[in-house]
Amino acid sequence: MHVTSLTHALCLHTGLPAFGRDGRDYFNEKEKQHMTDFESLELAQPILRAITDEGYTTPTPIQRDSIPTLLKGQDLLGIAQTGTGKTAAFALPMLHRLAHDITKALPRQPQALILAPTRELAVQIGDSIHGYAKHLGIRSTVVFGGASIRPQIQTMSRGVHILVATPGRLIDLMNQGHIRLDKVGIFVLDEADRMLDMGFIRDVKKIAAAVPKRRQTALFSATMPASVQGLAAGLLNNPTRVEVAPTSTTAEKVEQSVLFVPKDQKRALLGKLLNDRDIEKVLIFTRTKHGANRVAKHLDQMNINSDAIHGNKSQNARQKALKDFKSGRIRALVATDIAARGIDVDGVTHVINFDLPNEPESYVHRIGRTARAGATGIAISFCDHEERSYLRDIEKIIRQSVPVVQDHPYHSADIENFTGKIKKSRGNSGNGQARRGNNQPNQNRQKSRRPRRAA
Repeated sequence: MHVTSLTHALCLHTGLPAFGRDGRDYFNEKEKQHMTDFESLELAQPILRAITDEGYTTPTPIQRDSIPTLLKGQDLLGIAQTGTGKTAAFALPMLHRLAHDITKALPRQPQALILAPTRELAVQIGDSIHGYAKHLGIRSTVVFGGASIRPQIQTMSRGVHILVATPGRLIDLMNQGHIRLDKVGIFVLDEADRMLDMGFIRDVKKIAAAVPKRRQTALFSATMPASVQGLAAGLLNNPTRVEVAPTSTTAEKVEQSVLFVPKDQKRALLGKLLNDRDIEKVLIFTRTKHGANRVAKHLDQMNINSDAIHGNKSQNARQKALKDFKSGRIRALVATDIAARGIDVDGVTHVINFDLPNEPESYVHRIGRTARAGATGIAISFCDHEERSYLRDIEKIIRQSVPVVQDHPYHSADIENFTGKIKKSRGNSGNGQARRGNNQPNQNRQKSRRPRRAA
């Protein structure tokens, strides 16, 4: 069976604790039916002009269900996969509310704060807000690690209305007295699950404590582990819950497959697959930064235009690689999980898991990079002997077996039929930190990690 011939529809649901009361978890169906275009959401005309310029016509489900709640000033818990339009879901009502009662931007005191786990995601959000606000007198900026802090200090001293930040750099600027959060009236946490997975729980709590209690808070997450549920319970006040895709599900339009292959033959298998020109734009995931470099070097030797993106790369190098991938100058982008957060590229035809993630939730995030905005996509996973237990964890969280493809020259029946247990190694997850095995409770794993200050 050819890899690209597999089709697999996913329809599953994991229950969540109820948030909200008085039947306010979802808008009633009649109200939703009238929200078929952005005009019906009653956004300010300058915002509507901007999103028309961006080519937006019909709200995505997360936008349709979130924007009315946020326009009313209510708290919101949003559960949605990547690529569903979450940024516009919180940015448009934020801009509307700020524009409705706009005041002068104060030095070092933003009025709205958006937290994102990585530089790439923060930059992406900042770019989107800049586009949405182009007809408004609203100022915004982005602060993140891995870049000079001086220009960020200078921008904050002049004053902005909206601040997009990664936790590490924000804490640094707060500690140095360059940012105060006492004027923040709107607080958004995006991709909260990844933020906690990266070890930012203490920073997030410190930041939240510095924001006034009288505020609007929105929390968005693709998955809803217990740690995120606990964070939401502590930050949100009687929130509306909007769940567009069931928690811990995989994108319904992604065709998934797994290929069992010895570790030392993975690169040969990758080369074999990439001979197929139907794999036009491919995102390849490795578990470590060094692994990403090795795979990218191997692809270059095969005359396949590629680049790698990971935490050891400078911000300029990461942005260039991402720009080249978006434009089509390179066919393959090799990435670690953390560096890939915020990659929002249309037309990714394939995701290849060169290494399976040792945290099953990361699988959901990875394959969500294809089949974005209603398109279809293909996710191919390599599984060696040591990764057999990772595959079992993945299949448990997505509540299904990933289809197996045996029709390739490197298939290993021994790996496929292996049913024993292998002690999970403390492999590097791509952010330069050792990780404990998945058999350790999640909260203990978080305590054992120190936040990445570079973010």
